[in-house]
Amino acid sequence: MHLKDLKKKKPAELVQLAEELGVESASTLRKQDLLFAILKVQADNGDQIMGLGTIEVLPDGFGFLRSPESNYLA
Repeated sequence: MHLKDLKKKKPAELVQLAEELGVESASTLRKQDLLFAILKVQADNGDQIMGLGTIEVLPDGFGFLRSPESNYLA
């Protein structure tokens, strides 16, 4: 799944996808939380998740994918 396509989905579509993936209480989650829950299930299943941007990896091993539409540095 491409992250860009997932972000374009309407909340109702995300709820449906989350429920299909077995996310608990999907209908009560905010859009951002739905996105993270869906991505977590897909990552846990070994599915490939694609995104565009620049990755910033911190010394402790955590990383952030920076893109023009979600630039937190500005």
